[in-house]
Amino acid sequence: MSATLHSDAVRALTAWTAYDGDQTELRADYLAHLAAEPEGLYRSCLPAHITASALVVDPAAGRVLLTLHPKVGQWLQMGGHCEPGDSSLAAAALREAIEESGIAGLRLLTGPDGQPVPVKLDRHRVRCTGKDRPENTHLDVQYVALAPAGAQELISEESLDLRWFEYGHLPELTDTSVRVLTALAEKLTA
Repeated sequence: MSATLHSDAVRALTAWTAYDGDQTELRADYLAHLAAEPEGLYRSCLPAHITASALVVDPAAGRVLLTLHPKVGQWLQMGGHCEPGDSSLAAAALREAIEESGIAGLRLLTGPDGQPVPVKLDRHRVRCTGKDRPENTHLDVQYVALAPAGAQELISEESLDLRWFEYGHLPELTDTSVRVLTALAEKLTA
């Protein structure tokens, strides 16, 4: 595992200011996971591993881009597993957002220091690729990716569908986590 990615994850989570008590608890759990698991950012780490995702937003049009996930059957933000070439959690989230959206000009929302910052954390159970893989827990670190005005998406093989939705008109097959992430993105990009 990349020591750089591991130390960046610890740095990013330590520096992040959680917006409520549940998020503060999740951050503590994520940091404990990283302290106990040197390989804790890769899918090989079971029963849990850190993942990175980004909600693609077009603030000028007041819309978000969601993917219809083939395994989950719900509309979600772009995201997935960290890879050995990722230098940071932010880089992993941006790579996943570009790969899954087909939009090359994305940039992550940054904090006052100009560095990309997570917006939200979400822990959920999932079965990673492969029928023989056991169900495990994703410790997702979620970012917001800003799309250029009028950006055109290009569906990837990782998605059943890819569509823009207005902030207040998300599809029925969207979970609470995505709705909260969208509300945060709308507030932060206003």
